[in-house]
Amino acid sequence: MRVLVVGGTGFLGYHAVLELVRRGHQVSVIALPPMPSDHIFPPSVEVFLSNIHNLNHGMLLSMLKGQDVVVYAAGADDRVVPKAPAYLYFHKANVEDCLHFFSIAKEAGVKRGVFLGSYFCHFAKLWPELHLAEHHPYIESRLEQEEALFKLGGNEMAICGLRLPYIFGSMPGRTPIWEPLIKYLNSGWWLFYPRGGTNCVSAVRVGEAIAGAVEKGQAGHSYLVGDENLSWDALLSKFGVILGKPKKVLHLPAFILRLAALGLKSIHRLQGRESGLDPVSYITLQTRNTFFDPILSRKALGYGQGGLDTALKDTVDACLEIPRKEAG
Repeated sequence: MRVLVVGGTGFLGYHAVLELVRRGHQVSVIALPPMPSDHIFPPSVEVFLSNIHNLNHGMLLSMLKGQDVVVYAAGADDRVVPKAPAYLYFHKANVEDCLHFFSIAKEAGVKRGVFLGSYFCHFAKLWPELHLAEHHPYIESRLEQEEALFKLGGNEMAICGLRLPYIFGSMPGRTPIWEPLIKYLNSGWWLFYPRGGTNCVSAVRVGEAIAGAVEKGQAGHSYLVGDENLSWDALLSKFGVILGKPKKVLHLPAFILRLAALGLKSIHRLQGRESGLDPVSYITLQTRNTFFDPILSRKALGYGQGGLDTALKDTVDACLEIPRKEAG
């Protein structure tokens, strides 16, 4: 199939492109300039460097005609702290812009679409008592994204989404988002971290899941993709072993965490900014075990399991590459 990957030079888009090419698909990429590194894709991959939101309707329509599937690996993630109110920013980035692109794809005759979302959507519905959408603009935008795209697809375009957890691994030319954590773990500081845990998965497995969704994802389905459930202690212990600096995790009381979060929220307010994940309310979510069994999505999409330890090692190596260069 002919597959266009939006955000194909990003972390997840990159791994999706490699897996799609490996499976024999004809892949093209549109992504923000510049390229993260030279020759990151096989020669068969056609790359367009542009901001899709700066392309007019006719240009996008022309680019999308003849494509069988689109993969939307773009949008705003929860690390962004935009100008307040945050909802306006996340709604535009994750709902309006995404919906606009898929609308033109549908007009161009594209029959299938895959978008990448967040596993927070799963927990927003699993734990309604936490009111996650009410407290967190980012989570609200991801839920609205699912609803809007499934409605748009209807019977004419099979659109499905992937709800993704914590993802590890590396790619050429980009430093993993985990660099601050790795530097903290590699320092001589005591290790303070909350209780709780999360599901973790390697970027390679996510690439496989995206390719599986391209080939056989069902319209209107949100697939909960993941691999291993790990407590924060277990995850940090794995990183400590890789770094050769195992440390005991010291757990701060919840009220201390909330005081620190309140201070951060106050700083944001003074700066006229607002986080997509409310720092104070997020403590409740972060100190829970956001675990799940990925067996249903694994069967449906055909992606593998395992390889997380290798992905964690790749993450550490990629994060420590910058300090080594600076030292040299």
